[in-house]
Amino acid sequence: MGSSSRSAKGEPGGGRPAPPAWIVVGRIVRPHGLRGEVRVRLETDFPERLARRRRVYLRQEGALTPAEITGVRPHGGAVLVTLRGVDSVEAAQRLRGAELVVARRALPPLGPDEYYLFEIVGLRVRTEDGRLLGVVTEVARSLAHDVYVVRGGKGEILVPALKTVVREIDLDRGRMTVELPPGLVE
Repeated sequence: MGSSSRSAKGEPGGGRPAPPAWIVVGRIVRPHGLRGEVRVRLETDFPERLARRRRVYLRQEGALTPAEITGVRPHGGAVLVTLRGVDSVEAAQRLRGAELVVARRALPPLGPDEYYLFEIVGLRVRTEDGRLLGVVTEVARSLAHDVYVVRGGKGEILVPALKTVVREIDLDRGRMTVELPPGLVE
């Protein structure tokens, strides 16, 4: 994935913020049942890795607590997770809203032209002719494809995350080059 130092030399607006040390892979939505299981909304494209992972951290109000996953099963667009020591609905209720996080350094490497969402957020977006459109502020997930929300001088632009639109992603320089479909930006 490259180094953690990703400055944008020679580009207006300076460098990008440093990548986060902790990556959110899910959020506890609510207890499920009476035995401490929790419903987790996944925030990863690799849910199967959560089932193989035993050690995660729970982040609540900025505090990190180590946790051990003892069970994971799919349930209606989310997953149900069992954590060691959480064995009642009351204990599960106390975890409502907690984030399941993993250390960035523990993430597996991706293939060519694959990126983690945290790597995309913060990239400066330019057209192929060099016009600065703004910065990716979030990645909106959809059934068809992701959409990069770019905010800049022209307001908000929704850029489809398609190879026909996104021509280059250069993490080391902190930028994305796009060829926008006609009519997307006035």
